[in-house]
Amino acid sequence: MIELPEAYTLARQIKNTIVGKKISNAIAAFSPHKFAWFHGDPEKYPDLLAGKTIGGVYGYGGLVEVKAGSAALVFGDGVGLRYHRPNESRPKKHQLLIEFDDHSAMSAAVQMYGGLYCFQHGDFDNPYYSVARNKPSPLSVGFSAAHFNELISKPEVQKLSAKAFLATEQRIPGLGNGVLQDILWNARIHPKRKINTLTDESKAVLFNSIKTILVKMVESGGRDTEKDLFGNKGGYKTIMSKNNIKNPCPICGGLIKRESYMGGSVYYCQDCQML
Repeated sequence: MIELPEAYTLARQIKNTIVGKKISNAIAAFSPHKFAWFHGDPEKYPDLLAGKTIGGVYGYGGLVEVKAGSAALVFGDGVGLRYHRPNESRPKKHQLLIEFDDHSAMSAAVQMYGGLYCFQHGDFDNPYYSVARNKPSPLSVGFSAAHFNELISKPEVQKLSAKAFLATEQRIPGLGNGVLQDILWNARIHPKRKINTLTDESKAVLFNSIKTILVKMVESGGRDTEKDLFGNKGGYKTIMSKNNIKNPCPICGGLIKRESYMGGSVYYCQDCQML
């Protein structure tokens, strides 16, 4: 799933790979997928994109935005993006294929669910896109201790679990169920721990953990549970993930546990992150 580290990594790779290339053709909704979300009619995507030149590329929260002349593409959630060199074969299944005049291409395939939005500038009224662009990124100076304290002190979040606080309602753009696992482990906070039980010291540790872990993930090119534009796993070695479920905690040697919670999985050390 695309979360903040992957969005930044993909944006950087796309910028270095396809900026300046001219789109010769686009194919949308080639492989039917119930949970592939488009903006408007995907059959109109070729008309919006053909002949346009790739311009700026940006990572906003968990979204990747690609400018193409007067149009834009936004990818998010469970979209897998891949670059294909001129002599490489194209995938048999995809929800969007963009071909360039040098015979290279970029494909987008939805896994469980995901958005592939194409629109003219100013013609995309999507709340997730708006939040990702306008709320302070946790990597920015705007995401300060004061800003975080304001978020975590609101009355409506006090009875939420740490996971619910971090990963719902887009309070922190790009921070989802994937990256929060190592953030909470690093802060020694159980995913089910209620916000109103955290001390001021624990809140400060959590803020610092958000900042430091996300920077490490971005600098390493994303997490090793996800793949980049070229199909390579990210360089950040996750600790609390499916990759280490049978391994002991590297700090205390305790058992790393997996539980189903809030529609997904949580991973935690039973000794370091006690309820």
